[in-house]
Amino acid sequence: MEDPTTEEKLPVVPGELRQLSVEVGKHVPVSPGAVPRFLARFEEVYSRLSKSETILAAAAAHHRLAWIHPFLDGNGRVIRLMSHATLLDTLDTGGVWSIARGLAHNVDAYKQHLANCDLPRRNDLDGRGNLSEEALAGFTRFFLETCLDQTRFLEDLVQPEKLRVRIKLWVDEEIELGNLHEKSGLILEALLYRGALPRGDVVNLLGASSRTASRVVSGLRDHGVVTSETSKAPLRIRFPAALAFRWMPGLFPEQRR
Repeated sequence: MEDPTTEEKLPVVPGELRQLSVEVGKHVPVSPGAVPRFLARFEEVYSRLSKSETILAAAAAHHRLAWIHPFLDGNGRVIRLMSHATLLDTLDTGGVWSIARGLAHNVDAYKQHLANCDLPRRNDLDGRGNLSEEALAGFTRFFLETCLDQTRFLEDLVQPEKLRVRIKLWVDEEIELGNLHEKSGLILEALLYRGALPRGDVVNLLGASSRTASRVVSGLRDHGVVTSETSKAPLRIRFPAALAFRWMPGLFPEQRR
């Protein structure tokens, strides 16, 4: 990275705590020597919370780690990953639901809230610490509302009938292009509603020979949309990232140019 003041080129070592003082906008994070002490205090506070407390405190932890700014570069990515991992572990989301997606969709409001949390308290009614409690409460509200918004978004995205239509459109196109067997859609539809499909059921489902059934399954596996633990284990549907824009549009935020 380049020092904005001296224009000196500085190496960024993954996982290494910063050894230099930095400025982030109007915020001046703690000195390099104080970073380990602040991280120890951070862990002490946020590692002993109950499940409900962890959810409520996730926004505060998000900002406080940003405020410490432990690394020379990449702090934002690490902090969003931490919040994702915290809620993944606390809520057992399975990894598809992510607060990071919601923050990426509201990046301007997100950055403004974080900046507000760096402000000193305005008066004696604005908390007891050095920073504004009102601003932190505002960020917490924004953070939790973003969580709820992402929950509603995914709930709508995985409605079986809507998902079925999107998958069917993709299958029909691949069949038309000659990339899939004409009976491939039967397997995907069965997997969508049943969750798993025993190998022995494939022949009856397709009304075809074992050889044809094997060819249909191989084609779907080659496209990464069907998987199984072993060659004889039941088939299960997969949602490859390459097809997310077709099967689950909006799952990943569009790249900002």
